[in-house]
Parts: sequence; C-alpha cells; structure tokens
Amino acid sequence: MESLSRADASSVTIRTRKFMTNRLLQRKQMVLDVIHPGLANLSKDDVREKIAKMFKADKETVFPFGFRTQFGGGRSTGFVLVYDTLESAKKFEPKFRLVRQGFGAHGTTSRKQRKERKNRLKKLRGTEKVKGKKPKKE
Repeated sequence: MESLSRADASSVTIRTRKFMTNRLLQRKQMVLDVIHPGLANLSKDDVREKIAKMFKADKETVFPFGFRTQFGGGRSTGFVLVYDTLESAKKFEPKFRLVRQGFGAHGTTSRKQRKERKNRLKKLRGTEKVKGKKPKKE
C-alpha cells in the first residue's frame, strides 16, 4: 500500500496564480493550486520544499497557509508567501505563522491565567496596573 502512495506523491502538480512581487514587504506572494489525484492532500512541508525549488529560495523563507481541499478531493487551493530573506520573514510575518514554522515559542500562559490577571488589573487604576498594588498603611 505504501508504494502506491509514493507513486501518487510524484504525480502532484503545483500551479501558481495571481503572482505578485511585493517589494515593500520583500516577498513574492501567490495563490497556489495543488493537483493531487489519489492523495488526500499534500502536507505544507512538501509544498514548502517544492515551492523553494521552483523559486530557488530557501525552504525557511516559504510560508504556505490557508489551504482548502476542493469537494471530491484531488485538488487544493491555498496561499504562499516567499520572502527574500529570513530576516524580512521574521520582521513581517505574524507571530503565529512563525511559531507554526518553528521560529519562536508558543505562549506559555493558559487562557484562565490571562483572564484572571485581566480581572485583577481591572480593580486597579493608573500606574498601579504596572507596578502592582501597594499594601495599605494603617
């Protein structure tokens, strides 16, 4: 069964649409059509490798996202950003996409902790919110 999936992975076709070079954000951006007959879909990591090879870019500077598989399968459409350098990618990409790609750490505090802190700070005014509440003098 595995040999069948390997043969299908080589029959994947990638087409770009709406290609645009964005000089202000130092990147190339495009809509990507992935035709993958016999496969459920193509992993973002495989897409990154193929796009990096197509545009002669480093794999770390390729950011695929927003992929939707067409009803019935066999075809997916998504968006890809190819940055000129890794520095410009780190400068302009949203934090969550950088975390997805392995650059940076995910937030460690839980949702409940953030909400409790927010509600404690609502009881304070002005600079107390930054410094913390001072004990009352008797």
